[in-house]
Amino acid sequence: MEQSSDLVYEGKMIHESSYQQRSSKYEEIAIDGIKVDYYDTKNKVVHEIKKSSKLFESHVWQVKYYIYVLELNGIEGVSGILEYPKERKTEEVFLSIPDKERIAELLEEIDTIIHSDKCPEVINKPKCKKCSYFDFCYSSENEK
Repeated sequence: MEQSSDLVYEGKMIHESSYQQRSSKYEEIAIDGIKVDYYDTKNKVVHEIKKSSKLFESHVWQVKYYIYVLELNGIEGVSGILEYPKERKTEEVFLSIPDKERIAELLEEIDTIIHSDKCPEVINKPKCKKCSYFDFCYSSENEK
């Protein structure tokens, strides 16, 4: 769904133009369904670049999930950095034991939703209108 999103494309442009020197230093990695913007293998740091800090808490959990997946794949001692180049802000992110427990709970909830015969109710939040998955969630709304 994200490949056709103008917002995702704008984020990609920010990613590519903000830290051009990184391509030679760090790697973009994809593993177990995640894609990390930049990974510093030497220092074990996930770098995630965002357009704005408006959804800060979601961004933090995204990076925590990336760290979680890397740990599941045997990469220990990983931390993260959220970067907001337009705002000139950065934020360090760490994964705690309670965070790991919460992620495991969320994954169970996701699995329950995936295997359910009924879709969850649409949440109708203002942020939904700008989400790249909007069409997916609202595809059957016209049928009612």
